[in-house]
Amino acid sequence: MRVEYINPFVESAFNVLKEVLGTDVQRGELFLKRTTQPVMGVAAIVGLAGDVEGRVLFDMSLQTAIDVASAMNGETLPSLDDLGKATITELANMITAQAVTKLYDLGFKFDLTPPAIITGDNMQVTDMDVEALIVPMQLSVGKIEVNVAIRERN
Repeated sequence: MRVEYINPFVESAFNVLKEVLGTDVQRGELFLKRTTQPVMGVAAIVGLAGDVEGRVLFDMSLQTAIDVASAMNGETLPSLDDLGKATITELANMITAQAVTKLYDLGFKFDLTPPAIITGDNMQVTDMDVEALIVPMQLSVGKIEVNVAIRERN
């Protein structure tokens, strides 16, 4: 995977999280996963199509999702209810839209699928024949991993 594809997602995640949560965000080291990987409990996923195909997944624990949604809504949510899920979906949409805008400026053309949110224990994501680059983002309320798997179309 070309690094030009992932940098806009990392920059956008850093900027959007810092802005909407009003807190420091620490970027961890980028790492690569080629096989099936566990998901922490809440995953917001956005599909990409166009010059490339793939997906971006924002992975976090249930408690982190509740805390992020609470901070974004300015009230304490007791659980990841419909409002919380809509908030996490909107967060994924904001980050992905900003990244795709940067990629458009670099000459890449992508279309997005609407974000979907998946919750549950013991989930795994598998990308057949696609490498996934993962960047952990450490927040005051927990960790969000930005997981990008993109391949060029032939």
